[in-house]
Amino acid sequence: MSRFLKFSLWLGFAFLYLPIFVLIAYSFNASRRGSIWGGFSTHWYVELFKDEQILKAAWISIQIAVYSATGATVLGLLAAVAMVRFGKFRGRTLFSGMMSAPLVMPEVITGISLLLLFISAEQLIGWPAGRGMLTITIAHITFCTAFVLVVLQPRMASMDRSLEEASRDLGAGPVTTFVLITLPVIAPAIISGWLLAFILSFDDLVIASFTAGPGSTTLPMLIFSKVKIAVSPDVNALATLIILVAALGLALAMFFTRRRSDS
Repeated sequence: MSRFLKFSLWLGFAFLYLPIFVLIAYSFNASRRGSIWGGFSTHWYVELFKDEQILKAAWISIQIAVYSATGATVLGLLAAVAMVRFGKFRGRTLFSGMMSAPLVMPEVITGISLLLLFISAEQLIGWPAGRGMLTITIAHITFCTAFVLVVLQPRMASMDRSLEEASRDLGAGPVTTFVLITLPVIAPAIISGWLLAFILSFDDLVIASFTAGPGSTTLPMLIFSKVKIAVSPDVNALATLIILVAALGLALAMFFTRRRSDS
């Protein structure tokens, strides 16, 4: 590699990861003011696990992310089957456009439209009663389904159809073939879609802000409210723990992927 390429490589790494390293370093800051270094300390990690407000918000975000990712994966899988296996059907173009709309729709517009939908539905049929975890979950499923479809549709389209045809020739029904043949083949894409939907839901701030109600404050909403004035050290500690969990998950995924390829 030339010096220019090496310099560009390290400059890119610094641009991406230097802010993260700075955040991790300041999570061990003994000072209450996050922007002034006051010595090394793990005090804020201890305080973090004593903060019931943060723990409650984190638990709410995890629950919503799990429910949203699961619902979006199921709907995304059904949509992928319809798009790939049913060929051309009436309304296919409209269906494809509607499924892809959340990918390009600004989150502010999505949040406002869903809020108006929930208010209108409550006035007409009385459900959902108010805003809370249920409305946030429905909203997250709405926009996460499109991302799951983007992951699953190419995998299903590139799948070897002869495997399904062989299963049908041997007497298996369409449901049995789908469960025993198709699902195992596209399982990595399903897992990837679920993880993507989980991260998108856990990280969302804008849509959750429009569809949340009393007692349903998510972790991004709480962090945003805390950093409006100044970044507190406990927020740095929380962000560091999230980065650690994400890094461990990535390391495990790489380990199992390499182990599978070696075998």
